[in-house]
Amino acid sequence: MPTIKILPHPEYAPQGTEIQAPAGSTICEALLENGIQIEHACDMSCACTTCHVIVRQGYASLNQAEEEEEDLLDRAWGLEPQSRLSCQAILAQADVTVEIPKYTINHARENH
Repeated sequence: MPTIKILPHPEYAPQGTEIQAPAGSTICEALLENGIQIEHACDMSCACTTCHVIVRQGYASLNQAEEEEEDLLDRAWGLEPQSRLSCQAILAQADVTVEIPKYTINHARENH
């Protein structure tokens, strides 16, 4: 089972943390199932960018981003070459390290 290392984030993981998730899960699903309440305003349907993460290690092990995801990422705050929508990034067998950006484009956050 791959490990996801989450770098420190003031709201979601102040000290940083590590979780395990089955291969085939999305990063977003894994985070939510482990109590890390990352935003996902479109309910993981690849229609927004609120679940944007930056994959610091293990990027190449994830599935390739499809065109729809790449188009949406252009609107993400803090976009980097290793950016992914966590609802679309599917885990393989390799461990990954992710950073959750401090901000999203979602001005009116809702608790899910």
